[in-house]
Amino acid sequence: MTVILDLNSDLGEGFGVWQLGDDMALLSVVTSANVACGFHGGDPTIMRRVCAEAISRDVSIGAHVGYRDLAGFGRRAMDIEPDRLSDDVLYQLAALDGIARSEGGRVRYVKPHGALYNRTVTDQAQAAAVVTAASAYDPSLPILGLPGSQLLRQAAEVGLKTVREAFADRGYRADGSLASRGSPDALVTDPEAVARRCVKMATTGQVTAVDGAPVSVRARSICVHGDTPGAVELARQVRTALQDAGVTLASFV
Repeated sequence: MTVILDLNSDLGEGFGVWQLGDDMALLSVVTSANVACGFHGGDPTIMRRVCAEAISRDVSIGAHVGYRDLAGFGRRAMDIEPDRLSDDVLYQLAALDGIARSEGGRVRYVKPHGALYNRTVTDQAQAAAVVTAASAYDPSLPILGLPGSQLLRQAAEVGLKTVREAFADRGYRADGSLASRGSPDALVTDPEAVARRCVKMATTGQVTAVDGAPVSVRARSICVHGDTPGAVELARQVRTALQDAGVTLASFV
């Protein structure tokens, strides 16, 4: 049976004169782009440039929504009232979609970023805030998230399409959650090692946790972070390894 996987990356995360990652190079590799919407990174010019290039390459555009935290890159834990968080997500989603439409495309899915992503794995109220915003804006938008998360559970409950995601370059705990960014096992940076684990994810639905335990990660999309050291070469090796293993790479939308 043919395995079909999406390869996504977090893009557009620079701000003003500050650049983060090589967005244009990664857009030649991935099939979906999680584009920062201005709250944790990104600005209107960057958003437009990334959207235009994604559209020209037939790469699906996703709204990479996060906490209002430019200084902390959206990776700091924050306590936001659910109603306000829902408004913030709606604002980001509408902004990116407007820019994408001006370039002849549109936002095709939603994925939380950083601390918000991690929070919505277990926090019912924060997950509901994201789901409420996405559903209010466009109930046809899929939600991309961690398998077993509150986010995907609640999205499914209100009829939104859910897409299970695995991470090429992040360490996993035995319970299927991601290792903390502050831990020494948070990132896997060796391109060959990352490529091997992605093939294992695709062909067996498993990844080895930081403690050696097998973890089920049956997913439709695999994420390669755009700010990981050597992200472009890492993504290229992942793409090549998956294709050599007979995996078909295609967006889920």
